[in-house]
Amino acid sequence: MKRKMPRITAFFGKDTAFDGTLTFTGGLRIDGRFQGEISTGGTLIIGETAVIRGDIHASCVLVSGEIHGNTVADDMIEIFTPARIFGDIQSPEIIMGAGAVFEGKCQTGNC
Repeated sequence: MKRKMPRITAFFGKDTAFDGTLTFTGGLRIDGRFQGEISTGGTLIIGETAVIRGDIHASCVLVSGEIHGNTVADDMIEIFTPARIFGDIQSPEIIMGAGAVFEGKCQTGNC
């Protein structure tokens, strides 16, 4: 099934670095560096050049970049090649592409 890409309402470019707590609504794409905590009821897209160091809680998480921390998604986590995840993931639906790197625990089902 082909998924519809979410509407992006904010964007952190690859030359962006952010440290702290991030909350937002809608869709956010990060291509830069982030350290801290991310919390949203929306969609988080982690681009290929992104490096996230911290925990994530979102409705939907689409990962092509790198995460060092735990990720919880209320609806879905989709992990694309060449993503690298070092931490636990939890979501009712988890999709992982061939070639993606994942080191941690995985929990699916009703979270």
